[in-house]
Amino acid sequence: MIIIKSLAFSNNELIPQKYTCDGKNINPGLHIADVPEEAKSLVLIVDDPDAPKRVWTHWIVFNIDPNVKEIREDSLPLNGVLGANTSGKIGYEGPCPPKGETHRYFFKVYALDTIFSLQTSGSGREDIEKAMENHILDEGELMGIYFRD
Repeated sequence: MIIIKSLAFSNNELIPQKYTCDGKNINPGLHIADVPEEAKSLVLIVDDPDAPKRVWTHWIVFNIDPNVKEIREDSLPLNGVLGANTSGKIGYEGPCPPKGETHRYFFKVYALDTIFSLQTSGSGREDIEKAMENHILDEGELMGIYFRD
């Protein structure tokens, strides 16, 4: 199993405001370990399954170099191509639940046996997930929570 961690928050713990719509709205730094040697690329998807009506995708990065061990705060990983989030924007969109609600945010990393031919930024989650079918070697996740008062 791939290990994904953040120095900003631990699994099942509060995501600092800095990384949300109430703060700087930048991605937290992430550390990735135990990627299979045969992986050709990584995909990172950050989503909120607690959003009203549907799962809300906050960040998609694909074609990440499989040797990447760290994604720095407020940065794009090596060779990473940005997909479109649910709001249609390209790039990171931090946690932003409705006021008075606590939501869970899953940072999921997938190791693939391929590099996507989708080279242009802006590919949506459906396109990414379809391209991932039958190519996932391993995966890992980190879950953080955020409450807006």
